Amino acid sequence: MGRGKFKGKPTGRRQFSTPEEMLAGTSSRPRTFKQEAAKLEEEEQSGEESAEEAEEETEKRKGTQGIIEIENPNLVKPKTLKARDIDIEKTTELSRREREEIEKQKAHERYMRLQEQGKTEQARKDLDRLALIRQQRAEAAKKREEEKAAKEQKKAEARK
Repeated sequence: MGRGKFKGKPTGRRQFSTPEEMLAGTSSRPRTFKQEAAKLEEEEQSGEESAEEAEEETEKRKGTQGIIEIENPNLVKPKTLKARDIDIEKTTELSRREREEIEKQKAHERYMRLQEQGKTEQARKDLDRLALIRQQRAEAAKKREEEKAAKEQKKAEARK
């Protein structure tokens, strides 16, 4: 019987045990699987008795951590602080960038306050420019009023 283009592995095909073979214990599974299954059954039975051992097993470590116990002096363990232990009044030191940013903001606020009071050089120039513009606008308004009054006089004379 042809199996197609691809051949199977030389180790052979998989053979599955039937439930009858498994109950009879005549399955063709390797002995290691049977031993592991027996261990699992034993653990299930004694699992209720050894609840404390189960907790220890959950703390398994990766790699060689479980074998070799070394205290690393450079390793900083994260400190967990509770809310009642936190000191609110304690001030933390700021980094250089944070300090410079705060100083920059304060200087800007101080400058803007002086600007509002008209004490800076730029504020003086702005106020002088503003006074000049107000004066020009007042003169232009006065001139328009005079022209308007002159036109009304001419219209009144033309009607007579």
